[in-house]
Amino acid sequence: MPPAMPLPSTLAPQKPAAPFLPFTRPTIDDATVAGVAEVLRSGWISSGPQVKAFEAKLSEYFGGRPVRAFNSGTCTMEIALRIAGIKSGDEVITTPLTWVATSNVVLEIGARPVFVDIDPVTRLIDLGQVERAITPRTRAIIPVDLSGLPVDRDRLYAIAQRHKLRVVEDAAQSFGSTWKGRKIGALGDFVSFSFHANKNITTTEGGCLVLNDEREAKLAEQYRLQGVVRTGHDGMEVELVGGKYNLTDVAARIGLGQLPHLEEFTAKRHELARAYFEEFSRPSVAALGVGLPVANFTDTNWHMFQVMLPEARLSLKRAAVMEALHKEGIGSGVHYPAIHLFKLYRAMGWKDGDFPHAEYAGRNILTLPLFPAMSRADVSRVVQALASILESHRIP
Repeated sequence: MPPAMPLPSTLAPQKPAAPFLPFTRPTIDDATVAGVAEVLRSGWISSGPQVKAFEAKLSEYFGGRPVRAFNSGTCTMEIALRIAGIKSGDEVITTPLTWVATSNVVLEIGARPVFVDIDPVTRLIDLGQVERAITPRTRAIIPVDLSGLPVDRDRLYAIAQRHKLRVVEDAAQSFGSTWKGRKIGALGDFVSFSFHANKNITTTEGGCLVLNDEREAKLAEQYRLQGVVRTGHDGMEVELVGGKYNLTDVAARIGLGQLPHLEEFTAKRHELARAYFEEFSRPSVAALGVGLPVANFTDTNWHMFQVMLPEARLSLKRAAVMEALHKEGIGSGVHYPAIHLFKLYRAMGWKDGDFPHAEYAGRNILTLPLFPAMSRADVSRVVQALASILESHRIP
C-alpha cells in the first residue's frame, strides 16, 4: 500500500504571501461613493451643478482666484498656452524630465518646445540655465513640480518678468504643496493641476486651471466646449475653435469628496516619506549608493518618493530591478524617461548627450510605493526588498 498522506493538520504551516503593494492607490471614502450614486440617480451626470460646486471650492482653496475644471491636466496646459496667445513659430521653454504631455501640448498648438536640463539635486528644471535658452521667439516657460517639489517661484518669476514671458505652471503633481507658506496655485500666472487617479486627490480623470481674471476664465470656458458662447434660452455663437474638455458631474463629485481629506492625505504622505528616509539611512542600505530626493518637509506634498538607482554599481538595468520587486509583490514606476530621446523628438533634432542630467535620471529614476493607505511596515518591506536586490547585483 502507498504511504498515507499526512493530514492537513500535520503539514508545516505556510506563511501567507504579503498582499501586492502597488506604487500608488487612491483613497476614496464611503461618503464619496454614496455621493457619486446620488449624482447618477439625479439624471444630471455631465457638466452641471457638481462641476460648479467643485470649481467654487477650488477657487476658495486658491484664495479666490478664478478656477475652471477640465477632463484632464493636459488640456489645461494647452488652453493656458492658447489664452496666452502662444502660436506657431513661438518657443516655450520646459524640462525634458516630465510626462510627455508637458511638451506635447506645445507641439499641439504649433509652437516649439525648448528643453533645459535639470538640476541633478532637485531634479527640477535648472533655472540657472533658462536665460541662456531664451531667444527672440521665446514666449513662455512651463516649469514642472516633479513629485510635488515646487520649482523656486521667486527665481522663476524674476526671469519671466525680466523677459516678459508668460508662465504656465505644470503643477500636475503639486496640489497641496506650498511656496513660502502660500499654496501652489494661490499665486503666479497660469497654474495647471491634474486629478488623475494617481494624484494626491483625484476625480478619476480630470484637472483644473487657475487663471488670472474673469476674462481668461471666460476664454477657458470657450476653449473647454467647442468655442461656444450661449446667451438666453437659445442664443449660441462660436468665435474660436475649442475642444471637448469638460469635466463630468460624476468626476466633480469625487473631487468634492476628496478635498476635505487633503490635509490628512498630505500628513500621511509626509509620515511615510520620513519613514523612507529613516530606512535608507541605515548603514547597510546607505552603503548601496541609492540617490534620494530632496528631504523637503516644508513645501512638498510628497506626491511620489523617487530614488535614483546607482547605475555604475549595478550589474542589472532598472527594468530588471522593477521585475525583481514585482516578484516580491511590490509595484514601482518610472517618472520619467527623458522626453527628447523619444522618436518623435529625436526626429526634431534632439539626441543623446543634449541634457545629461535628465538622461541619467531618465535611465535610473525609480518611483517607490507611496499612498495614504500604506503603513510604516510597508515602507520597511519596500526598502528591504530593494536593498536585497541591489546588494545581490552590486558590482564589487
